[in-house]
Amino acid sequence: MDTSPEFKRFMSLMAALAHFTTFAIPLPAHASPAEAQALLKWKSSLSNHSVSSLSSWTPSPCNSTSSNSNMSLCAWYGISCDQAGNVIKIDLTSTNVEGTLGEFPFSSLSHLMYMDLKFNNLSSHIPPQIGLLSNLAYLDLSTNWFSGKIPSEIGNLSKLAKLYVYDNSLSGSIPQEMGNMKNLKVLQLLWNNLTGPIPSTLGNLTKLTDLSLFHNKLTGSILLPLGNLTKLTVLRLHHNQFTGSLPENLCQGGLLQNLTLGGNNLTGSIPRSLRNCTSLVIVTLNQNQFTGNISETFGVHPNLYYLNMSSNKFYGEISTNWGSCTRLQYLGIAGNKITGYLPPEIGNMSQLQELDLSSNGLVGKIPKGLGKLTFLHVLLLNDNQLSGRWPIEGFSNTSLEQINLSNNKFDGPLPLPSPFTNFYSIADNKIAGKIPLSICNATSLSVLIMSNNSIAGSLPECLSHFNLSILNLKMNSLSGTIPQTFLLRSKFLRSLDLSQNQFEGTLPQTLANCKNLEVLDFSNNKIEDRFPTWLGTLPKLKVLILRSNNFKGSLDFPKVAHLFPMLRIFDLSNNGFTGPLPTNLIAKLQGMMNGQNRQGPKGELYMRQEVATGFYVDSVNVTMKGNKVRLLKILKICTFIDLSLNSFHGNIPSIIGNLQYLKGLNLSHNHLTGSIPSTLGNLTHLECLDLSSNKLSGRVPRELGDLSFLGCLNLSKNQLIGRIPQDKQLSTFMSNSFWGNVGLCGTPLQNTCPNDAPPPRLFFQEDRTREHGSGFDRKAVWIGYASGIVIGISIAHILWETRRPKWLVGKVRSTERRAKLMKKTKQKAIKFHGDQ
Repeated sequence: MDTSPEFKRFMSLMAALAHFTTFAIPLPAHASPAEAQALLKWKSSLSNHSVSSLSSWTPSPCNSTSSNSNMSLCAWYGISCDQAGNVIKIDLTSTNVEGTLGEFPFSSLSHLMYMDLKFNNLSSHIPPQIGLLSNLAYLDLSTNWFSGKIPSEIGNLSKLAKLYVYDNSLSGSIPQEMGNMKNLKVLQLLWNNLTGPIPSTLGNLTKLTDLSLFHNKLTGSILLPLGNLTKLTVLRLHHNQFTGSLPENLCQGGLLQNLTLGGNNLTGSIPRSLRNCTSLVIVTLNQNQFTGNISETFGVHPNLYYLNMSSNKFYGEISTNWGSCTRLQYLGIAGNKITGYLPPEIGNMSQLQELDLSSNGLVGKIPKGLGKLTFLHVLLLNDNQLSGRWPIEGFSNTSLEQINLSNNKFDGPLPLPSPFTNFYSIADNKIAGKIPLSICNATSLSVLIMSNNSIAGSLPECLSHFNLSILNLKMNSLSGTIPQTFLLRSKFLRSLDLSQNQFEGTLPQTLANCKNLEVLDFSNNKIEDRFPTWLGTLPKLKVLILRSNNFKGSLDFPKVAHLFPMLRIFDLSNNGFTGPLPTNLIAKLQGMMNGQNRQGPKGELYMRQEVATGFYVDSVNVTMKGNKVRLLKILKICTFIDLSLNSFHGNIPSIIGNLQYLKGLNLSHNHLTGSIPSTLGNLTHLECLDLSSNKLSGRVPRELGDLSFLGCLNLSKNQLIGRIPQDKQLSTFMSNSFWGNVGLCGTPLQNTCPNDAPPPRLFFQEDRTREHGSGFDRKAVWIGYASGIVIGISIAHILWETRRPKWLVGKVRSTERRAKLMKKTKQKAIKFHGDQ
């Protein structure tokens, strides 16, 4: 929408004219009693006919004079009459009217010229009788609850100049009859559920200046006879399902200012008429499949101030001509195939406020001209191959609010954010050195991401005073102790990742103040502490990873009502914990016992947070049979417990069978004794179970065969005895799931049980010689399992939602497992692909 001073002055003039029209026209001597009675009948049909805004809509007193009776209608709120006493204007904008137009007196208001009912609660369909308002020049039914089709009779409104029916629930196609409204100048049908193509008859509307149909489900091409629409200044068709290429005569009249086509499936190159359209002010072509050389796509556009071409297939280098767009305030070319260097002329776009060149193939150093963009607030250069060093003062002297330089090849010291910066990411670069204390001046920081660099030294204590929601410093060389006042005031902290550093000492108990914390990852450090039971009071904590540190002692949890109520990923592996498994904790893990709250308000599948530049997606490492698996996106249905590589002893508590939504359980490499509890058969969503390298005894429970999603099982190196059950899912596992148990016998092991005939040799069964030889590495098998289990999480979610039969799941799993036995990949990083 135009916000220029000229436009505002024009709108003020129009408002004053409307005010004069409403109140300066003398009241008529004689109003129509028939019109008054018809409008009162409609009022009585409304659901809230007593609404205060219509309190003046009352019948005249029976003892009033004829003159006063006739004048009362024209004095009603929202009603204006002409000199003859006919109703010519109804304006009930934002009057909280609720009901339908079923009883509206269309046939009685033949002189009506202006009708505005926007911002109300009117519903049901638009009656076809609306076509009887033959003198209507202005109609606004926007922001109501109208549904159904647009009546074809609306095409009878031959005098209509402006039609607004946006923000409703209208469906069906746009009527061909709309092409009969030859005087129409503005047509706005946006934010509905309209389908089908744009009717070709709209090409007859030669006076049309504004065609706004965005946020519908319209299809087909936009090859309108646009050559006839020479007065068109606004064409907004974004977020539909249009296909095909753009018409060559898109800017035939040379007046087009606002063109928005983003979020469709349009293809082809940009037509020459658009390249030479110097009147353009706003252009959005993003999220299509346009192609062509970016340097030839647009020429010099002196009036252009907003251009978004992101998420297309443009290629080539950025032209130096772009520096001539001196009024440009937003430039977005992200997600294309742009290569080459950033031209120095980019610094000539002196009014630029947002620059998004992310996700391309740009190379080289940043031109010094970029520093001349004093109005720049957003700089997104992430996911390119840019290199070089930033000045040590970085952005400290700018007004930048959002900075994303991640996934490039920048080196040297850390460039400082601005005091106005709220989002700063320089992850996945080659930044080295310490975090300078002058970062303490960046007091507006809310998101700070500096992961996967070579940053060393200690944490500045001033970070404790920032209102951070996300802090990610993983995969660096940070050392020292974490200040005990760390994040003391971070009431909004949601995600904290300090993993893969060299931090020592104990965890700061001030983390207990972070009541909004959902993700906490301190893995792969040198923390020496007992388990922080005080974290159990955090009401929203979903992911807790303390893997590979020097934690010790037993897990003694108090018997309280709530303990880690939302926890879904719990990883304490590779520490020095002792004692029995924490029964009190397991009994409280409500987040693994039920399927509630596993999706966001919009059905979101992944853990993520909306930030200034889009979404920050949480990611963690999990371990499957000694192999690291990278979860680049954490499914909200993802639930793991990993207590492996510790010194726990005693029995596996049977109460663990209550965690019905658990998907991964790893208790391997401990000193656990006793039998495997049959209650594990209740874990109907379990996909991976590793109890290897313990001292478990007894038989393999038949109940494990009921776990139809189980694709990874390791019971090796224990003291189990008896025949291996071949029920259901258990029959799909190979000998390496059971080896190292001297007392086990039967298929799939080669040693037979007493009184058994030798088992038939299966095509997928390896012998003991190959099992210990170089022909088939057992580790490769489990790498395949580890990869498959993570992918299986997504499959399991779909199957869970659709309630597919278990036998089918088992068949798919078995086939998938056999195929993976042929792979020898040593490690895989699993990447989930979701919506945005």
